[in-house]
Formats: sequence, structure tokens, C-alpha cells
Amino acid sequence: MKQSEEQVWIENVKNGDPSSYSFLVNRYKDMAYTIALKILKSAEDAEDAAQESFIKAYQQLYSFQGAAKFSTWLYTIVYRTSISKLNRNRILTYSIDEDLNEDYIYDYSDSQLDQLQHTERSVFVRKAIGKLPESESLLITLFYLNENTVKEIEEITGMSESNIKVKLFRARKILEKELQFLL
Repeated sequence: MKQSEEQVWIENVKNGDPSSYSFLVNRYKDMAYTIALKILKSAEDAEDAAQESFIKAYQQLYSFQGAAKFSTWLYTIVYRTSISKLNRNRILTYSIDEDLNEDYIYDYSDSQLDQLQHTERSVFVRKAIGKLPESESLLITLFYLNENTVKEIEEITGMSESNIKVKLFRARKILEKELQFLL
């Protein structure tokens, strides 16, 4: 979605068409949830934080001026909401079913075998990212999986550019060691 298209949806909402907001929610809900999950480590809490963030964003949409990308503005709200929720909860829980959502296909035709290998690699990469300290895990997710720039990550997290670069460097080194068997 282009910036101008986003601006059209935003203007529609500002002009009294709340149904236009659903397009923005559908566009950004997956990454909002991912950011919240990286911070909160609980699917239920992440869903709550993402929903709460979309409500806050809707309520504050009139203040969005378009100086930054809408996604950066929204992810900043998600990040801050998640951190706030984490500080309130302080007791972290982990889902027993976390790794049971993978669908493995046991028909070993060539394309399905490739798909299985790709899925297994993805599982290893996700687990390796999950072993990183919280901030590094979030930064790797934002930078590589969501393709945010360092500047956007700086706006979202409030960390300095140099701190982000150092943490990304350290995280890459840890991931390289952790995933060396895949290389």
C-alpha cells in the first residue's frame, strides 16, 4: 500500500467514515501482533496489546500528521502499549502449545519436500531469534522480517541509532553461531 493510499484511508476516517479504519487494521495487524508477542511472550497478552493499540491509534488518528509513515507511528503505539502491559504484568507465562502450530506435510514429492525443508529452517530461525534477549529479538524482527529502516526502528523504540546498530550486530553474531549448521 502506498503512502498516498494510506493517507486516503486515514482522511476517510478523519472525515467520519470509521469503516475505512478496518483497511488499515487488516494491513498492519500481523506485524502489530508480532511486535507485541516479541515483548510480552504471551499470545493472549499480545492480542490484547495489539487490539488496545489499534483502539488508541483510532482515538488519536486526528493527531497523525503524516510526518512519519503510518506504520511507524502505529508500531510506536504498539511498542509502548506492550512495554506498559509488560510492566503491569511482570509475571511472564509461556504457552505449552507454542510449537504445535506447525503443519508438516508428509507427502514427499519434490515441491512438498522443499516446502518441508523451508518450514523446518523457518522453525530453527524463529527459535534462534526467540533465544535472543528481548530487545535484540524485537530489533531483528523489525529490521529483517518487517524491513523497517534503522531510522524507523529508532522512532518506534526510542533507542538511539548507534544502540540499534550495535544490538543488531550482536544479534547477527549470535544468530550466526546458533544457525551455523544451516549454513
